[in-house]
Amino acid sequence: MTTLLPFAIDFHVHSDDSYDGHEPIELILEHAADIGLDGVVITDHDEISESLRAAEIAPEYGLIGIPGVEVSTRHGHLLAIGVEERPDPGQPFMDTVEAVRARGGIAIVPHPFQRSRHGVRKRHIEDADAIETYNSMVFTGYRNRRARTFARRRNYPEIGASDAHYLPNVGKAYTEIIVASEDASATKADIDGDALVDAILEGRTQIRGKRTPIHKSTIQYTKGAIRKSSYLVTKRTPLIPTIPSSMDRSEPRRS
Repeated sequence: MTTLLPFAIDFHVHSDDSYDGHEPIELILEHAADIGLDGVVITDHDEISESLRAAEIAPEYGLIGIPGVEVSTRHGHLLAIGVEERPDPGQPFMDTVEAVRARGGIAIVPHPFQRSRHGVRKRHIEDADAIETYNSMVFTGYRNRRARTFARRRNYPEIGASDAHYLPNVGKAYTEIIVASEDASATKADIDGDALVDAILEGRTQIRGKRTPIHKSTIQYTKGAIRKSSYLVTKRTPLIPTIPSSMDRSEPRRS
């Protein structure tokens, strides 16, 4: 007898290891457990160290641990889920997709087509493992609807996520994944990250949640823009420390 187990996972969350993130992973994990999620994937911008640590300590919070990273490809952002090594930033989009797969992960396209958020354009998405068709940080539903239409026409699995950079936004949107086990007595504690990845690839996903309130989205975008502008100015100014210094780590290498 097959047992169906639903997991609520937010696949797109930023910690303070992102230049525009704010909370430490411990606080994020505690909050995720408090609001009833089964897991969160820390996907910092071109940084994976805190995500690896979060995946390691997630069971202490009653959560399943899955590492990840948001990679800055040459053509836009890509979520690398289930990897333990970050693919090199600054490479062509499809090369990065293959690099994610070679590391045993799945490649999910976040906020596609949104140029202001480094979304990958349609012409560059020759292949992927899933599409983020519901991102809670969009101001209107148009971009999500466009992503959903694209995914369904090409039969891509669909993912929902919060894209949270602040703690209150974690879990605003998430993905419910149905994992099938042949063990009739199986519980969630018996399921690992690989089983979740397999369920995603098989399309056993449902999007849950709602959009982040516009005023909260605006605050997140504004603060992120200010931090990036400060970095660009101070990077070019001699004798002034780069602010925020974390962006030096997040700059993609070009080839």
